[in-house]
Amino acid sequence: MLWAELPSRPRQLELNLAFPAELSRVRAVLLDIEGTTTPVDFVYKTLFPFASRRVEEFLRAHFREAEVKSLTADLQKEHGAEHWNSQTPAAEIASAAKYVRRLMQEDRKLTPLKTLQGKIWEEGYRSGQLRGEVYEDVPSAFDRWKRDGKRIAIFSSGSVLAQKLLFGNSTRGDLTRFVEAYFDTTTGPKRDAASYLKIAEAMKLPAREFLFVSDVSAELDAAGEAGMLTALSLRPGVAAPAGEKHPPIASFDELFPAR
Repeated sequence: MLWAELPSRPRQLELNLAFPAELSRVRAVLLDIEGTTTPVDFVYKTLFPFASRRVEEFLRAHFREAEVKSLTADLQKEHGAEHWNSQTPAAEIASAAKYVRRLMQEDRKLTPLKTLQGKIWEEGYRSGQLRGEVYEDVPSAFDRWKRDGKRIAIFSSGSVLAQKLLFGNSTRGDLTRFVEAYFDTTTGPKRDAASYLKIAEAMKLPAREFLFVSDVSAELDAAGEAGMLTALSLRPGVAAPAGEKHPPIASFDELFPAR
């Protein structure tokens, strides 16, 4: 059982010190999005403002739909009913929109928030107002890894819908043909080792055959604890934290060098 594979922290350190020699055992590459495949600025300066500007309009248009009503109810539970105005539909929509904007300002990783954001962004992608940004090396790396028989998966706090929209409507074309699986917060927190074991189980591979790439050390710690190899994404302008134990890469081209 994969749930019994959780190794001790010393084992994780041993594996990372062996990088990149250990890459020969990798059969699946698991990727974060923000700061890894996609510039952070795209998330905070394009996606978040787009959702913030349109959330109230979106809720007015879709408030009676079952899924949207369920998402709003989940947000109300998180917010606290005593501070939520439900006297009229208009008041409830205004309360929900205000709360959503606050959560985005705080960069909260709540599942109903991420699901609602994804639905708002879907309208933006479908209308052509949004195009997903990816780093220049991403398409060629995806193509190379796929041709080499490596499986590619995404694990992001953004909803699966948002992930598929970003890669399917990217500035580099439709990249979804390269991605086998998508995972979001419904799998579990990104800083919890159990989430990575769930992903390994879902993809029917042992955790030790994964490489997880992220720009967040705490996420890499969790993946390493689960037994995955890890690499710290340090895109241009980002310096490695002092004492960083995860092998840094500035580009996907540094992974799996040609034999």
